Amino acid sequence: MRPLEKENNRKQKLITDEEMDKQREYSELVKTVLETRYHKKPLAFIHTYGCQGNVADSERIQGILEDLGYGFTDEVEKADLILYNTCAIREHAEDRIYGNVGAVKKLKRENPNLIIALCGCMMQQKRVSDKIIKSYPFVDLIFGTHVVHRLPEMLYRVLCTGKRVVENSDSDGVIAEDIPVRRDSSFKGWLPIMYGCNNFCTYCIVPYVRGRERSRSVENIMKEARELVASGCKDITLLGQNVNSYGKDLGEDVNFAKLLRMINDIDGDFIIRFMTSHPKDCTRELLDTMAECDKVAKHLHLPFQSGNNRVLSEMNRRYTREQYLELVRYAREVMPDLSMTSDVIVGFPGETYDEFKDTLSLIEEVKFTSLYTFIFSPRPGTKAYEMPDPVSREEKGRRFKELTDAQERIAAERTAKMKDKVYRVLCEGYARPGILNGRTQGNVMIEFPEKSGVDMTGEFCTVKVTEPLTWIVRGELIV
Repeated sequence: MRPLEKENNRKQKLITDEEMDKQREYSELVKTVLETRYHKKPLAFIHTYGCQGNVADSERIQGILEDLGYGFTDEVEKADLILYNTCAIREHAEDRIYGNVGAVKKLKRENPNLIIALCGCMMQQKRVSDKIIKSYPFVDLIFGTHVVHRLPEMLYRVLCTGKRVVENSDSDGVIAEDIPVRRDSSFKGWLPIMYGCNNFCTYCIVPYVRGRERSRSVENIMKEARELVASGCKDITLLGQNVNSYGKDLGEDVNFAKLLRMINDIDGDFIIRFMTSHPKDCTRELLDTMAECDKVAKHLHLPFQSGNNRVLSEMNRRYTREQYLELVRYAREVMPDLSMTSDVIVGFPGETYDEFKDTLSLIEEVKFTSLYTFIFSPRPGTKAYEMPDPVSREEKGRRFKELTDAQERIAAERTAKMKDKVYRVLCEGYARPGILNGRTQGNVMIEFPEKSGVDMTGEFCTVKVTEPLTWIVRGELIV
């Protein structure tokens, strides 16, 4: 695609200033309705399922609701608005949503003015939204992943008509800027740099519910990054389904490595993290950038999913085992202390035990800090859903245990090497009374006693490891 074609395509995805102005007008109308209906500040209960991208979406939903006049509660029984931001990545996540929605039916019966809303990836699937419409008639608002910016309008329609509102039409995706954000943390920030996915891995529903890849402008990303740093944020995580593809649709001379350098150059004391990276787009330029930028965490989450080339081909991952291991070799060459984590699927349709052993041998070779391991979950609408799958759930469970046992041993061996080493840690809070915790740059959790009763949450501190465990380590403050 030529630069001009990319620019025109991008303009079609941007929500216009006129549309955002229209939503601001709806916001004023909603405020008036809420002031009339409630004698106190109405409260919203929001529960988020799934990935960090969903968390970032919920922070924007919270920002909109706060602008409308809502307060927030962690107690669902006290809420005037209950919203579930859903995840479609695995069947178990869907089942939990259905159970939780069913449980609030009683609250709706007791309080007819209660608004119940469902949004996110599950709602972008027609089979799911149809089930909600048919089986859960007490749900007032259903909206997909591409219309979050229209929440004021949708909520106004619910409040004024008392009728259900459904907005989840198919879309290649949009970019909406200038949405208010209410962040869950004062010192850790999620920063979306792009949305959607073009990869169509055969097991994954994401491209169908999140749309095509679309990058935010450099200007808007840098503006938000500077605002985060100015507000005191110490840990910024850049988000995208495949951050390594950033900039390909912009028609500009910018890619993810260059964006990292720009954010690294912002004045301030903070850490830059990012996820998720796709191996097919992970370049030596990116790895060199990580090595050279002092604020970029020396931690790489690089999902490999399977260690067998036939299975990788069936997954449509578009790299080989050998290419993945070459990336790891070079990454460790330029960053000897690099921590690596990954995602693995056990029991992909047709995977034999010998092919599974290739996954075992890969984790033995790479020595990951930790793994996110999953048994294959068939997703309707994906190619893998239609593939023959002769291996029993019981056999997949045995393989899953073999994998997790191996990774537990590897993790224990890695943490053992941390004993007596000193790390700079961002304190995240209390693990339990008197015991603080935080993460190293390599994303390993450290617990350590507070000193003199001082709460160091949100501050950098220096910790010496005294007791390595399997998944975490314990230490002591030395500064």
